[in-house]
Amino acid sequence: MPLPFLTADRAPDAPRGEALPHAAQDHWRRPYRPGSMRVGIAAVLLLLASYILFSALIIALAGTPAGASATVGLAALTIVFALRLLRIGVWVSPRGLRQVSLLTTRTVRWRDVGRVSTVQQPVRWVGLPRTVQGQALLIERRRGEPLRTLLTDHNSDFLRRPDAFERAADLIEAWAAEHR
Repeated sequence: MPLPFLTADRAPDAPRGEALPHAAQDHWRRPYRPGSMRVGIAAVLLLLASYILFSALIIALAGTPAGASATVGLAALTIVFALRLLRIGVWVSPRGLRQVSLLTTRTVRWRDVGRVSTVQQPVRWVGLPRTVQGQALLIERRRGEPLRTLLTDHNSDFLRRPDAFERAADLIEAWAAEHR
């Protein structure tokens, strides 16, 4: 069963010159693979949801439908949280750039993007308040408030994978150059 939210724009061994292998207008793609930490946490949450569903079955067989429905609701929330956790990240399409977080999604059209650059700066380590020196991909808009940092080499997708960060940054810069 293909899971489109886990696929990247191109295989890691694909040639570097090929930046845009497809150009479907409404097809949003993540230009990198999610990190092992994010996938592992989602897998554990889905395993927990299966145990919760099994306990809902036992509760339903014991004869308390209200408790069973509450337990099924908790399992559904756990599954939704795990799937949303896998969707967090940066997505690109010919229409623009989409920044997906746990509760919000922000989309910026390519014509509103002024500059895409990779800079050295203090970055948050795995989203925690602690900062370390690292690289960050920044998007400057032509007008309006600046976007928060898109990607860093110390977030949960690129921790201990500096080459993946470089490829993702290059791909996003290529998308911006192609569609601006």
